[in-house]
Amino acid sequence: MGFPEIIMPGDVRNDIYVTLVQGDFDKGSKTTPKNVEVTMSVYDEDGKRLENVIFPGAGDEGISEYKSVIYYQVKQPRWFETIKVAIPIEDVNRSHLRFTFKHRSSQDYKDKSEKIFALSFVKLMRYDGTTLRDGEHDLIVYKAEAKKLEDSSLYLNLPATKLEMEEKGHFPTGKSTPTLGNCTISKDSFQIATLVCSTKLTQNVDLLGLLKWRSNTSLLQQNLRQLMKVDGGEVVKFLQDTLDALFNIMMENSDSETFDTLVFDALVFIIGLIADRKFHHFNPVLETYIRKHFSATLAYTKLTKVLKNYVDHAEKLTDQLLKAMKALEYIFKFIVRSRVLFNQLYENKGEADFMESLRNLFTSFSTMMNSDAETTSMVKGAALKYVPTIVNDVKLVFDPKELSKLFTEFILKVPPGRLVKQKLYCMIDIVHSDLFTQHDCREILLPLMTDQLKFHLEQHEELDACCQLLSNILEVLYRSDVGPTQWHVQIIMEKLLRTVNRTVISLGRDSFLIGSFVASMTATLRQMDDYHYTHLINTFGKMRTDVVDFLMETFIMFKDLIGKNVYPADWVIMNTMQNKVFLRAINQYAAVLNKKFLDQTSFELQLWNNYFHLAVAFLTQESLQLENFSSDKRAKIFHKYQDMRRQIGFEIRDMWYNLGPHKIKFIPEMVGPILEMTLVPEIELRKATIPIFFDMMQCEFHFTRSFQRFENEIITKLDHEVEGGRGDEQYKILFQKILLEHCRKHKYLAKSGENFVSLVVRLLERLLDYRTIMHDENKENRMSCTVNVLNFYKEIEREEMYIRYLYKLCDLHKECDNYTEAAYTLLLHAKLLKWSEEACAAHLTQRDGYQATTQGQLKDQLYQEIINYFDKGKMWEEAIILGKELAEQYENEMFDFEQLSALLRKQAQFYENIVKVIRPKPDYFAVGYYGLGFPSFLRNKMFIYRGKEYERREDFEARLLTQFPNAEKMKTTTAPSEDLRLSSGQYIQCFTVKPILELPPKFQNKPVPEQIVSFYTINEVNKFQYSRPVRKGEKDPDNEFSNMWIERTTYVTAYKLPGILRWFEVLSMSTEEISPLENAMETMQLTNEKINNMVQRHLNDPNLPINPLSMLLNGIVDPAVMGGFTNYEKAFFTDKYIQEHPEDQEKIDKLKDLIAWQIPYLAEGVRIHGEKVTEALRPFHERLEACFKQLKEKVEKQYGVRALPPMADERRGSRPRSMVRSFTMPSSQRPLSVASVTSISSDTSPSRPGSDGFALEPLLPKKQHFKSQDKLDRDEPEKDKKEKKKEKRNSKHQEIFDKELKTTDIPMQPTEAVILSETISPLRPQRPKSQVINLAGEKRLSVSPGPTVPQTASSAPPPITPRVKLSFSMLSSSNLELNGMGYGDKGEIPPPLPIKSSMGDYGNLMDSQELASPTTPPPPPPHQRHMPPPLPSKTPPPPPPKTTRKQASIDSGIVQ
Repeated sequence: MGFPEIIMPGDVRNDIYVTLVQGDFDKGSKTTPKNVEVTMSVYDEDGKRLENVIFPGAGDEGISEYKSVIYYQVKQPRWFETIKVAIPIEDVNRSHLRFTFKHRSSQDYKDKSEKIFALSFVKLMRYDGTTLRDGEHDLIVYKAEAKKLEDSSLYLNLPATKLEMEEKGHFPTGKSTPTLGNCTISKDSFQIATLVCSTKLTQNVDLLGLLKWRSNTSLLQQNLRQLMKVDGGEVVKFLQDTLDALFNIMMENSDSETFDTLVFDALVFIIGLIADRKFHHFNPVLETYIRKHFSATLAYTKLTKVLKNYVDHAEKLTDQLLKAMKALEYIFKFIVRSRVLFNQLYENKGEADFMESLRNLFTSFSTMMNSDAETTSMVKGAALKYVPTIVNDVKLVFDPKELSKLFTEFILKVPPGRLVKQKLYCMIDIVHSDLFTQHDCREILLPLMTDQLKFHLEQHEELDACCQLLSNILEVLYRSDVGPTQWHVQIIMEKLLRTVNRTVISLGRDSFLIGSFVASMTATLRQMDDYHYTHLINTFGKMRTDVVDFLMETFIMFKDLIGKNVYPADWVIMNTMQNKVFLRAINQYAAVLNKKFLDQTSFELQLWNNYFHLAVAFLTQESLQLENFSSDKRAKIFHKYQDMRRQIGFEIRDMWYNLGPHKIKFIPEMVGPILEMTLVPEIELRKATIPIFFDMMQCEFHFTRSFQRFENEIITKLDHEVEGGRGDEQYKILFQKILLEHCRKHKYLAKSGENFVSLVVRLLERLLDYRTIMHDENKENRMSCTVNVLNFYKEIEREEMYIRYLYKLCDLHKECDNYTEAAYTLLLHAKLLKWSEEACAAHLTQRDGYQATTQGQLKDQLYQEIINYFDKGKMWEEAIILGKELAEQYENEMFDFEQLSALLRKQAQFYENIVKVIRPKPDYFAVGYYGLGFPSFLRNKMFIYRGKEYERREDFEARLLTQFPNAEKMKTTTAPSEDLRLSSGQYIQCFTVKPILELPPKFQNKPVPEQIVSFYTINEVNKFQYSRPVRKGEKDPDNEFSNMWIERTTYVTAYKLPGILRWFEVLSMSTEEISPLENAMETMQLTNEKINNMVQRHLNDPNLPINPLSMLLNGIVDPAVMGGFTNYEKAFFTDKYIQEHPEDQEKIDKLKDLIAWQIPYLAEGVRIHGEKVTEALRPFHERLEACFKQLKEKVEKQYGVRALPPMADERRGSRPRSMVRSFTMPSSQRPLSVASVTSISSDTSPSRPGSDGFALEPLLPKKQHFKSQDKLDRDEPEKDKKEKKKEKRNSKHQEIFDKELKTTDIPMQPTEAVILSETISPLRPQRPKSQVINLAGEKRLSVSPGPTVPQTASSAPPPITPRVKLSFSMLSSSNLELNGMGYGDKGEIPPPLPIKSSMGDYGNLMDSQELASPTTPPPPPPHQRHMPPPLPSKTPPPPPPKTTRKQASIDSGIVQ
C-alpha cells in the first residue's frame, strides 16, 4: 500500500484502498442483533456497475463486488477488511462506491428471502474536483425499499457522509427519523477508511489549480503563489506534471515577463523540496525529468535573467537569492539542458549572447562577493558552497579555460580574513569537479589554490580544510588520466612542501589532523622524482643556510615521525608505503650532504649527526623488523618492498666511510646508533656494519693512541640495547669473529683490540643470560644473573652500570622480602661514597627518592635506609655497626643532635632486641646443579643456600624442583661422575650443611651471653660442613662401630652469608676422615651433653613432661635396648685393637674417661626422674634404678669413680653490673639463657650436630672469667692461704654445711664465702639454698669450690680434639692436649668449675616454652673442655624478688 520511495516520470498509478472499518446496526423488529453482511461494488453515475475493478488481495483477479465477513448476532461488527479499487483514470470522476447491507439467516430457506435493508455510498471525486480525502469517513446509512436502493439516480444527489450533510445544512432534529428524497436516514452507522495512491489524482485544490491552469488563467498568479504552500509529499507525487505546467506557463508567455519570477520561485521551491532530506531520494526523478522529459528550449534565457536580477539585487532580495543559491545546481541543469536543446534545434544560434549572459552572471557573483554589506554574508557563504556545483554542467556549453578564470576571479573576490572555511571548501569542490582533471584548467587553478593554501597554513587557519584541499589536489595529480603533472607537482613542492613540513612539526601527536598532514607530505614526496629533488635544493639559491635549515627540519621531522608513528601498527600498507617514500627522500638528501657539506670548509657536523641518527632510527623502527611478522606477511612485504633495512644500512656504511677525517667528530656519540644498527637480526647487514666499530677504534687510536672513549660508550650502550631485547648468540659470534679478524691484522691494535673484544664478548654472555632470565618467574635466577652482571661491571670499574644493577638487585630482594640481602646490596652503593661535601655525580643518585647534593648527604640517606632494612631482617648487630658510624658523623661532623638522639634510641632498641627477641635460625643447604641442561651461571656448580625461616629441607627441595621441573633429584650426596656432568640433562643434588662459627675477636676468651653468640653461629659464615658415615672393610655383624668412619667435607663459599644473595657459589672443598674411635669419642661426648641438657631443663622448669627424660635414660641404662658404649668396649678396648693401634692409646683413655663421666650425669637424671615420676610409672622407674645400679657398678669398677662438684663462681661478684642486670630482668622481659634455650630443643628436635648427626657439639659454658693454666697453677698457694682465713671465719657454719653435703654423692671441695655488695643484691635473685649460709640471719655467703683433696687425672673428663674448631680462642691443638691432661701429670686439682649454663643459677626460670627456640649451644673454649659440663644444684632457687609469676619449686629434702 502507498507509494514507493521514488516515483519516476512516466510512472502512472491510480489505486484507491478502501477499508471496511465498523458499523452499528439496530436489531429492529428482531429479538437478537442482525447478522450483517456488507457488499461493496463500484458504479458510475448512470448506475452501471464497473466490472472487475475490485481486488481483495495482491495477485488476486479483479472482482465486481466484495462481500464482507458476517459476525453472528453482533450489533457492532468491526471488520477492518481492506480491498483495492483500481479504476481507469478517465472514469474516476464519474464513479462512486456503493455499500449495501443485508441480514443473513443461518437457515437457508429464510436466507433466500432476505433482502437489502440499507445502503451507503461515497463519491470518489469531490465537488471541487479533488479526489476523496484520505482517512476515515462516517457514511450515512439510508433505508428504503430494496428496489429503490438499487436505483442510483435516487440517492446520488443525497449527501454521502455525515460531514457532507452538515456542510449542506441538513441537521436532523428531534426524535423523528429524517427523510431525504425517497430515502430515510437510519440511526445505524457505518465507517470506512480510504487511501488514494494516484499519480494523476490530487487531493490538493491548489495543486489542482496549477495543473489545470489553462482552465482559468486569471487565477494563474494566485495558483503559482499557492503552490508554495502545498504539502511537499503531494508535489513530489505529481513532479513531472507540476514541472511541465511551470515550463508551459513560461514558454506560452515567452513574450511577457509577467510570470517569469513566479515560475522561477516555484521552480526553486520544488528543487528546494527535493533537496530536503525527506525527499532526497527524488533527486534521480528530477535528473531523469531534465534528461528525458524537459523540452523548454527557451527557458535558459528567462532563468538566467531572473537569477542575475536576484544576484544584482542581493541586498534587497536576500531571502529569495538564498533559496535560489540552494537550488543553483538544478537551475543550471535546466539552463544548460535548455541551451543544449536549443542548439540541437537552431544549431548554435545566439551562442555569443548566451556566453555573454553567463559571463555577466559570474561578474555579478564576483561583485556580490566583493561587497561589504553585512546582510549578504549568508548569501556569500551559500554562493561559495553552491556555485562549484554548476561546474560540470556549465563546462558542457562554456569554454572550460574561461570558466577556470571566472572561478579564479570569483575566489579572489572573497574578502580577506572572512569566509575562509567556505572558500577552502569551495576550492575542494572545484578540485572534485571535472574542470580540475583538465591540464589547461589546472594550470590556471593550481597557482591560485597553492597560494591560498600557503597563506592559510602559515596563519594556521582552518587546518582541516587546508589538509583536505591539499590531499584532494595530490590525489588528482596521482591519477594517470589527468595529463602531464610534473610541473604541477613542482608548484606544490616549491610552495607547500616546507610549509607542510613545518605544520607537521608544529602539530602535537594528539592532534586529529596529524595523520592527514603526514599523508599529504608523504604523497607529495612520493610524486617527486629526481628532477624535483634537484630543483628543490636549487630553489634555495646560494643561501647555504636555507638548505641546512630545510634539511635539519626534514631530518628532525622524519626521525620524530619514525620514532612515534602517527598510524596504528597494524596499518601495515600505510606504514610500509610511508617508509618507502621516506627511504627515497633520505637517500636523496644524503646525496646533497655528500655534494654540498662534506669538504673541510663546508662540513656541517650537526647536519651529518642528524642524518646518522635519522637513518639508524629508520632502520631500527618496529614496522621494518620483518622477523616479527608472520611468514606470509613477511613474504608479501619483501616481494613488494624488499628489506629496506639492508638498503639504508648499506647507505649508512657508505656515508660513514665518506666522512674521512671528520669521523673522529662522531666518536663516541655515534657508537650507540651504530651499535643499535648492527644489532638488527639481519646477517648481511651485520656483516656489512660491524666493521664500522673497528674503523672507529682505529680512528680514535690514530688521534689519542687509545680507544677508551669508544670502549666506554659501547659497554654502556650494549647494556641498554641487550636489556631492551636486541642482540643474540649469533651477534656475539659475528662480533667476535669480525672484530678479531680486523684487530689481528692491525699493527698496533692486535693486543688491545683482542682484549677489548674478549671484554665485550664476556659482557654479552652475561647480559644475554640476564635478559633470558629477566622475565622468568624465578626471581632467584634473576638475582644470580644480576649479580653476575654487576660483578662484571665492578671488575671493569664501570661504576655507573654497577650501581644501576645494584638497584635492580635491591628491588628484586624487596619483592621477595629479603630485607637483609637488600640491605647488604645497598651497602655496596654506600661504600662507594665518602663522608664529604663532595658533589654527587649524576650516576650516584639513580633513584628519585634520594634528595642529596653531596656524597655525605646521600650516604646518610642510604645508611638510614640500610639500617631500616637490617631492622626488618632482624640483623640488629649489622644495624648497630652502621648506626655507630652514622652517630659519629651526627655527633662530630654534622652536629645534628636531634638525628643523633633518634638514632641512639633506635640503637638502644636494637641492643634490647638482640637479648630479648627470639630469632629463627635458618638452615643452610648445599645445592649442586649438574648437567649441561642448566644455564651457564649454574651449570656444574655447587652453591650454599641460606634457607628461609623455618624452612625444612624437603620444602626447600620442592621449591628448587619447581624452578626446574625437568630436573632429576640425585639420591646420593657423593660427588657426581664426569659423565653425569657432561650429560644433556639436569641433575640437582641437595643436602643440609652446618655452618662453622667464626666468632669476632672481641668476643674471644670472654664470657659472652648465648643470645649474642647465637647470632654468629648462623651469620657471617662462609665455611660449612657435611659429614657422612663411610664403612671401611667388611661389616662386623657383632659390632658395627669398629669400621664406621666419618667423611667430613668442608665447603668454603665465595662470600660470607648472608650477603647480597641468599646463596653463594662454593669456591673450595676439602674432605677429611674421622676414625671410628674419634667418632665414638664425639658420639659419647654428645650423649653426655644430651643427658646434661635434659637434666638442666628439668631443673629449670619443673613443669616439663617427663616422657623425653624417661626415653633418654632408658635408652642408655637398659641392657635390653642399650647399644651405647658396650659396642665401643668390644671394638676399641680389646688387647688386639691396642696392639694393632698403639698410637690410639691416648684417645682410648679419653673415651674411657667420657664413659666414666656419664655415670654422675645419669645419676642426676635418675634422681630427677624419681622425684617427678607418677605412680603409674613407678615400676618403670624402679627397673630404671636397678639397671642404672648395675651399670654404675660396672663402670666405676672398670673406669673409676667420677663425681660432679657443687657449682660456684668465685668471680661472680666482679661481673660488671650491666652483665648481671642483663640476666636479672623481670620474668616477663627476661633474655634467654643457654640452658633455657636448649631446654626445649630436645623436645622439639633432638640436639643434632648438623645434617649428619655425627659432628660434635660440646656445651658452651655461659660465663666465666678464665685464666691460663700456668697462672692457675701459680695461684694455688695464695688461694690456700685465703681459704684458711675464710674457714676460720665461718667454721661452725661450714661444719654444718659439710655434714649436709656429705649425705650427697658429690664429693665436697673447700669453699670460700663471698659477700655480695648491697647494690647488686636487689637486681639479682637469691642463690640456691644449698650454696647459702646464714650468718645470724643477716649475711649470705656464696659456697665456692676450694682445694681439699687432690684428684687424680680421671677426676675431669679429657678434652676431645674436634675436627672443627668451634672455639672462642685461637689456641693450637697442642695446647688443647696440654691443658686437658696437665693436672693428672702434676697431681694438682683442676681450676674452679665453670658456672652453670642455665639461669637456674639465678633463679630465672623460663615460664613459657614458646619463648625458647630449638638450638644446640656452641662448644666451650678448648681450654675448658677438660672439665665436665656442670650440673645445677639439686634444689631450684627461689623466685626472684618482686616477681609476679608463680613458680613451682621441688623440695628435694636435702637442704631446707
